[in-house]
Amino acid sequence: MDQKMKSHMTLFWGDAIEILFPGWPGSNFNSYMLALTLVFVLSLAVEWLSHTKFIKPTMDNITAGILQTAMYAFRVGMAYLVMLAVMSYNLGILLAAVAGYTIGFLIFGSRALDNSKISKISPCEHPADLPPLIC
Repeated sequence: MDQKMKSHMTLFWGDAIEILFPGWPGSNFNSYMLALTLVFVLSLAVEWLSHTKFIKPTMDNITAGILQTAMYAFRVGMAYLVMLAVMSYNLGILLAAVAGYTIGFLIFGSRALDNSKISKISPCEHPADLPPLIC
């Protein structure tokens, strides 16, 4: 007997969904919670990567450029995976993604947890390795 998951075209709440891959997470509540956690961590990681500084000032331009390009590609890939997960139209997945981005920005991008004097400088004047979306 072939059972297919119903594809939603409006927001819904439920744990019987498919995200990114056929049959995943399925209709198991524990798998749904794992999917919510994965989307949360993935969106948090996008914010972390957006505000990190891996490139040292002593690196030559070629090495720094290649590293910066690789980090950008990885960040965009993770952001697209979060977007595709949200396109499942599941309200829990949407809330997990927004919560991950929000908590990630609070921790890594906002001035709330920054004790340094640099926080008064615009993010465009003191950028991380990857430029923020506002520059």
